[in-house]
Amino acid sequence: MKFGEITFEKPDIKAYEIEFNKLINKFDDANSFDQQNEVLKEIYVKRDDFDTMSQLAFFQYTGNTQDKKLKDQSDFMDSILPVNQNLTSKYYKSLVNSKFKGQLTNKWGRRIFDLANYKLKGFDPSIMKSLAEENSLSSEFIRIKGSASIDFEGKMENLAGIMKYLSSKDRTIREKAFKARWDFFQENQEELDDIFDRLVKLRHGMSTKLGFENFVKLGYIRMDRVDFDEHMVSDFRDSIRKYISPIAKQIRSKQQKRLGLDQLERYDLGYFFKTGNPTPKGSPQEILDYAGIMYEELSNETDEFFKYLVKYDLIDVINRPGKAIMGYCWFLSNYQHPYIFANFNGTKHDVDVLTHEAGHAFQYFCCRENEIIEYRSPGSETAEIHSMAMEFLTYPWMDGFFKEDTQKYFYNHMSSAVSFLPGGCKGDHFQQIIYENPGFTPDERGDVWNEMCKLYEPDINRTRHPVLDKGRDWHRVGHFFESPFYFVDYVMAQICALQFLEKSKHDRKSAWNDYVKLCKLGGSIGYLDLLKASNLKSPFEESTVASVSATIKERLDNFDDSGF
Repeated sequence: MKFGEITFEKPDIKAYEIEFNKLINKFDDANSFDQQNEVLKEIYVKRDDFDTMSQLAFFQYTGNTQDKKLKDQSDFMDSILPVNQNLTSKYYKSLVNSKFKGQLTNKWGRRIFDLANYKLKGFDPSIMKSLAEENSLSSEFIRIKGSASIDFEGKMENLAGIMKYLSSKDRTIREKAFKARWDFFQENQEELDDIFDRLVKLRHGMSTKLGFENFVKLGYIRMDRVDFDEHMVSDFRDSIRKYISPIAKQIRSKQQKRLGLDQLERYDLGYFFKTGNPTPKGSPQEILDYAGIMYEELSNETDEFFKYLVKYDLIDVINRPGKAIMGYCWFLSNYQHPYIFANFNGTKHDVDVLTHEAGHAFQYFCCRENEIIEYRSPGSETAEIHSMAMEFLTYPWMDGFFKEDTQKYFYNHMSSAVSFLPGGCKGDHFQQIIYENPGFTPDERGDVWNEMCKLYEPDINRTRHPVLDKGRDWHRVGHFFESPFYFVDYVMAQICALQFLEKSKHDRKSAWNDYVKLCKLGGSIGYLDLLKASNLKSPFEESTVASVSATIKERLDNFDDSGF
């Protein structure tokens, strides 16, 4: 079925609950491994039925946040998601207590048991009402960002559309766009502060009910971080600050010199070259058409994959009013469809987001037939390797997108990827402090944000708008509202993706084979085991960050940007 032909069918949650409980009882009462294994499969089919409608409601709502029917659909699914979480938790309890656990482990591997035991620590029926409220608040944040309609230079722009002006050759335009963007957030600051404040308090309340001191532990459980903890992440952040922050500062210093500016202002950060930023040459459809050629030439697997996306209309990248300002890829379970969502705006971002989300989609495509839901994709710290490595592994085809701007693109893409790393750690450190101190006021959170900016990116000018002065520019980051502690996964994944780039320079076939292996393993084994299986060094080793940073610095130092 093509995406547009799939219709939302409102789940009968009472009937679903009765049927699911019957399956759990049947699982518990099974007299043999074979019988219990068949019931396990039935449970996953039932879970897929629910997940499909939840996924579809989200996809349709983010496609048009101004449509009341779609909002009602999304709100309904938000309200019943905790019921499904409760049922899944019951299944996990039955699974880990199975009298045929040894045989199930032999059949499906131990990872599902590790995950089940871990996830059971993060749920209790007593928090179901709070979970529904949390879902509703996250959706409200999406709606506010999607509602932006900014009058700029005689055109009405949303938050995605305004971004293209931040790379204008005209500095006055950049400054005006910068102000218009942050004016929107200033107008909505009070409401966004309130939403986040309620989210923090809700999450803290759920955590204490579950026996945790604060939300940090629960946040890690939600992220399925079986293999590492917040102390390892803290050490990783220190490594990034030690090895990468100086390189990011050097990148900005070269940018200031290249542009001939006395001061690199915040509104200058998105403008890299005096001759203009690299832009894709062609319409959105022409970009997608060339992507089809790229994936046909890259490998047989990616050729089949991308033709599948096109055949079933599973790519939505056209920016339009009311569309949520986000990029994602997720899975429509019953149809085995990966689905790509983004907002093209005529900048290099269009190619970046396409290859990035295609990396996610390719991994889902590789694992689409796995009967175990938890094995179809890994944790986000691994999933972001799929996406970020795909950006690098498609480098040989960038000339087809950027033509005469290709060399500019390579430098811009690499330097942007590196410059993000300290910022990603800044966001993670900020969240940890906030959730360790749930009683902070919005202004106190703003003070923490500004402290983190000075710690990780001290050279960036923090003035020029009240939103920045008050430390509220993090309001733009959806992950902080919707997926706490996700942000650092991009940083960890980038350290691994850069390893793929380096390997591909010396042995492209081997690098691609390792990448495909990583994708096909999905979430069937743990994070550190996935790294070993695909010949990647752990980002938790300081030596890994040191080595990757040395390679990055050499690449950037040897890049001649004098002609740009």
